[in-house]
Amino acid sequence: MASTTSDSSAGAARWRAAQLGLTTLLLRDLRGLRRLINPSRLQATVPSWIEAVAAIVARYSEVSATLAADFYDGERESAEVAGAFTVPLADPPPDAQVDASMRWATKDVWERAPQAATAVQVEPLDVRLDTAFDKAGMATQKLVADVGRETVRQAVRQDRQAVAYARVAALGACSFCKLMASRGSVYATAETAGRDANDRFSGDASVVKFHNNCHCGILPVFRGQRFELSPHAARWDEIYREYAQGHPGDQLRLFRRALAEHDNNPLPGSH
Repeated sequence: MASTTSDSSAGAARWRAAQLGLTTLLLRDLRGLRRLINPSRLQATVPSWIEAVAAIVARYSEVSATLAADFYDGERESAEVAGAFTVPLADPPPDAQVDASMRWATKDVWERAPQAATAVQVEPLDVRLDTAFDKAGMATQKLVADVGRETVRQAVRQDRQAVAYARVAALGACSFCKLMASRGSVYATAETAGRDANDRFSGDASVVKFHNNCHCGILPVFRGQRFELSPHAARWDEIYREYAQGHPGDQLRLFRRALAEHDNNPLPGSH
């Protein structure tokens, strides 16, 4: 008898809790780096701060990958599939990617002529720095979490016993994440999908796209397993089909509006 897995599996919940704990420690260490930036010497100290951030991201990325591998191993064991498989750990993000993310986070710190300044750039420097550190925290969270998610995704693509993956979204996730989670299990390749599979469920699509401060995960689905949407994800799918499907280019806006009216789980910033 085929086993059943779901985006609300106990293993997925444990992995998400572990990643949230890792994020807490990451942001704690990131706050400790704030002392490296001297407000009176931004040009000289921001680059050193970025180098220090890159070192922290690399260290936490290794832990993120390990947590993801442990999660994958547990899901594979629960599925009782044949054969052994060693999960390849995804690489930490390159320093150039961290550098670009931190330069994005700090872009409003620098003074601009009033006519060219953004709303943030006309604020006092301490406010601009607070905004930059908030953005840096969201960006580093994504960089580290992505390594764990990529570890699972790579494993699904390389493990002959894995056929698909599904997005795991929290109850209070944003409308984009809820929409992606409602798509269910997406097959890793056209070959694993089979000839009769709906195109909606083949290929990477957007199920593996994540935004800053996103805490979604990826759930592997193995050969012989049956995937079932959790009750909340099934409800999101119902809402999408009733209120947003069939409106190309406008689905996400309509879906978000419908969620606000018909979903019991509030969207971020809605209360």
